[in-house]
Amino acid sequence: MILFLILLITLLLLVPLSSVRAERKPSVHLLATGGTIAGKAASETATTGYEAGALGVKDLLGSLPEAQNFAQVTGEEISSIDSKDMTDDIWFSLAERANELEGETDGLVVIHGTDTMEETAWFLQLTVKPSIPLVLTGAMRPATAVSADGPMNLLNAIRLAAHPSARGKGVLVMMNDTIFSARNVTKGNTLSLDTFRSPDGPLGYMNDGHPCWCALPVHVPEGEAPFDVKGLHRLPRVYIIYGHAGADGAMVRAAVSAGAEGLVYAGCGNGSIHREDEKALAKAASQGIPVVRSSHAGSGSVISAEASYEEEGFIRGGSLSPQKARILLQLSLSKTGDFRDIQKIFDRY
Repeated sequence: MILFLILLITLLLLVPLSSVRAERKPSVHLLATGGTIAGKAASETATTGYEAGALGVKDLLGSLPEAQNFAQVTGEEISSIDSKDMTDDIWFSLAERANELEGETDGLVVIHGTDTMEETAWFLQLTVKPSIPLVLTGAMRPATAVSADGPMNLLNAIRLAAHPSARGKGVLVMMNDTIFSARNVTKGNTLSLDTFRSPDGPLGYMNDGHPCWCALPVHVPEGEAPFDVKGLHRLPRVYIIYGHAGADGAMVRAAVSAGAEGLVYAGCGNGSIHREDEKALAKAASQGIPVVRSSHAGSGSVISAEASYEEEGFIRGGSLSPQKARILLQLSLSKTGDFRDIQKIFDRY
């Protein structure tokens, strides 16, 4: 009888403890940079001409109390800009803060404007240790608009960052109930809520707040971040040259004159280069300026083509968009100026 009472008391004491453990919510920290999601317009019907980044992270959380039902949410401001004005300094601050929060939170959400979201996501994938989920989200309509999309996007991003299944998948972008990888996501429409897409399709969807995965990301870094930007004051100057009919090499020469340390050529098709631009690019490469061939076709990989491209030392950009090839070239140049080593980096990531 005494033994039975001891067992009963032990069970009664353990039940509340297990309940407390079960109710422990994951922690998610927000890093706000501004953008449309924090925008304020003159009227509820205005979806353009608003002030981006007008609202702070406390305002966004204050209008979304439901978020605390799913995670212990905290936040801070890194900047309050329109993302078209993104700078190296803000990227450095984001990467530094994300790495500092390693082990202090279960997930991170970066609140961001949509114009350069894909670029920031890719930069963070290359510079942040991939140990906890890191999710970028934003909005296509300002916070003051009728049917603003920001609150649901933010709620879903918090849910995703708090979910264990998001670990190990690299930096993610969550917009309009859809989950994308940082490497492949791109903004594909100027105004639609369903603006983000990937040539290879999304990684998954948020179904009533729960991630449902349909693909795995490729080229996700493991262990330490591929590039350490701590201590860097600027990224190497790399310009994108847009290929088109009637090119004459003038833009290439102008970029070199402006102090380009690297060039990305957004060519036609398989990174094809107009013959006049090729002459100027070959000269730049001979002067030690690496040239990456990419494409403005929107999908597909840039592989070997004209024999002259290989002879001139042009680097194949693979399936990276011109803007993402630019970021990888900038980070590569922070390590090496050897064209062959840069090609190996592009082949890997």
